[in-house]
This record gives sequence, C-alpha cells and structure tokens, in this order.
Amino acid sequence: MMADNVEHVITYWLIYERFQSPALAGFAVISHWAPFLLFGITFGALADRYDCRRIIQAGQALFVVVSFSWAALFLTGTLEAWHAALLLVLHGVAGALWTPASQLFFYDVVGRDELQSAVRLNATSRNLGILFGPAVGGALLLTLGPAYGLVANGLLYLPLIAWLFRTPYTGHVHHGALRVAQTSLSLADAWRTMRDVSRQPVILAMVALAGATSLLVGNAYQAQMPQFSAEIPGAQGEIGYSVLLTASAAGAVTAGVALEWWSWLRRPAVAPAIGMGVAWALSIVAFAVTRSFGVAVAALFAAGFLNLGFSALAQTIVQLDAPPDRRGRVVGLFSMSQNGLRVGSGATVGLLGGVVGIHASLGWSAAVALVITAGLWLFVARRAPSTAAWR
Repeated sequence: MMADNVEHVITYWLIYERFQSPALAGFAVISHWAPFLLFGITFGALADRYDCRRIIQAGQALFVVVSFSWAALFLTGTLEAWHAALLLVLHGVAGALWTPASQLFFYDVVGRDELQSAVRLNATSRNLGILFGPAVGGALLLTLGPAYGLVANGLLYLPLIAWLFRTPYTGHVHHGALRVAQTSLSLADAWRTMRDVSRQPVILAMVALAGATSLLVGNAYQAQMPQFSAEIPGAQGEIGYSVLLTASAAGAVTAGVALEWWSWLRRPAVAPAIGMGVAWALSIVAFAVTRSFGVAVAALFAAGFLNLGFSALAQTIVQLDAPPDRRGRVVGLFSMSQNGLRVGSGATVGLLGGVVGIHASLGWSAAVALVITAGLWLFVARRAPSTAAWR
C-alpha cells in the first residue's frame, strides 16, 4: 500500500507537470475506484475458483508493470495523455483484482476466531501506507527524480510477490475454507450474488453501510483539503495542510492498535459496526462545519479511528456470514460497495461543492450518510434483534 501511494504521489506530479489538466487529474480518481465498481464481484469469483496467491501476485505484478511503464515513457519523452489514462486504468484494475483474494487469504490463514483481528491489522497496515506513502514518494521524487523514483517504487512490490511462492496458504485449504466447483464468470452469476445477499439482512446491512458512507463521502474530502486548509484559521500553510491531510490516517492507525486490546470489539457484531458508522458521520459533519483548527484535527482523527473500526467489523461480518462456496463473490460485492462507490463521492462532495461550497457539500453529504446509517440500525434491529450477530 505504501508503494501504491508512492506511485500516486509521483504520477500525479507527472500529470500536472506534463499536461496541466484538471480533467485528467479527475480521471485519475475515477479510474482508481471504477474497477472496484465494475469488476468487484467478478474478481471475487476468481478468488473463489483459483489459488489466491496467484491472483495477489498477478495484481502486484500489474502494479510493477504500471510503475515501470510510467518510468519508461518519462525517460523516453514519449508520455502522452492516452498513455497516462491507460496506465491509470490498469493501476485501478490491479488494486481491484487482488483485494477479494487477499481477504480470502486471511480467512485461510487465521480462521473464524481471529478473522476480525486479521482484517483490522490489514486495514491498519493500509493506513500506514497511506500515512507514509506521500513522504516516501516525495523523498524518491526529490532524490531520484520521477522516472527512477518509479523504478524504485516498482521494486517495493517484489518481496510480497516472492513470499507468496513460499507460503502454503492458498485461500481455500485451511480452516474448512475448501474450494468448490463454481459456475461461469458471468453477469448472471454476479446478479445471483446480489439476489442472495438481498435475502440476508445482516450482510445486506453491512454492504449498505459500506456503500452509503463511500458513495456520499468516501475520502473525497481529502482531495479538497487544500481549500479546507485555506479556509480554517490556523490551518493555512504547509504544516497546517499536512496535519489535516494525515489526521484521518493517524486516527485509523491508532484504532488498529487500540482495538486489538479492547475486548468490547473482540467478537464481530452488527450493533457496534453501525454505531461507529453513525459516530463517523457525526465526526465528518463536525469537520465540515467547524472553523477551529483544533476541532478540525480532532474530528478528522476521530473519523479515521471510527472508519477503520466499522469497516473492519463490516468486512469480518460479511466474510463470516457469506456462504462458503460464494465467499469470494460476496467479499467482491462488499469491495464493490466499499471502494467502487467512492466514484460517486466526487460528485456529492466535489461537484456539489463547486455550487454550494465544500463545507456545505461535505456537511450535507455526511448528514445524509448519518440518516442512512441510523436507518440501517433500525433495519437490522427489527430483523435480528436477538441474534448473536446483532449483539
């Protein structure tokens, strides 16, 4: 994940320097999340059918190819807009490809009892990558330049690729997670997965929780952070901007460490997942309306903490309740909802912000997310009020 974010830092700089195109910069965000939306269930089906080690390696190898291609095009002076667009799409596909396989891999390694811890630790490591990726990317950009910085970045993927040749876990053979024969990878099969989930209120609620928070807010406010920094007294300048930019990731990393010792969340349950979703929405509203630098930092830190908490819980619940023979597909659906629907947050926060202002657009988007998450609480409570999954 650090390599992923390093590539963003350097390639976004390349795009700005070479093309000065806001449209291409916007396409970079869309292309990153659209493959999750379009292919989430399909890539989950691949994880159901094939060795997850090889799928993860394929995704990592595609990341390497993209990094090296950026470097080669820059070194030869042949980089054009269509090259950039194609590489941005391939980068997004690589991220979407390996995500469901990695979740099945965790289940194979740790089993049911420790799955939540594995998911949470993985989310913590992802946020560490987000936290340190920009710093490492900036250092590579300054010391090696964009082309050789991207070459060095491509090498960061190799240890994981090599390790996956040695591990015995395939995503299917341990803890009863046996691979079974699957139907063809088709739209009809994807539609069947969505129909099956619609009849399971707990999974449906977790998918809806991930989807609503991603569609309405996601991480779109990060792209607007320069303007938030300029409009919040005390946040102006590089230091204030950097603090705001990293506060959410710092909160998420803190959550990953703290929740490992907090016995209240040792058992996956729906109520705390939705409860933290409600609290997350309130934190985003607080950030949107405040003009205090201290309150803004605290709200973003809390939002990062709560986001990791409810997303890790939701991911775990979905895996545990999914049918064993379709676990990859259901995880892919969750990934589609959690990641793919972030494409919409560019409109709810960004485009709407151009009309009413970013504070208002973020505040109203978070308020709608708050209403939906509260509604999900009532939805599940009425259908599973006495089950262990709810408590």
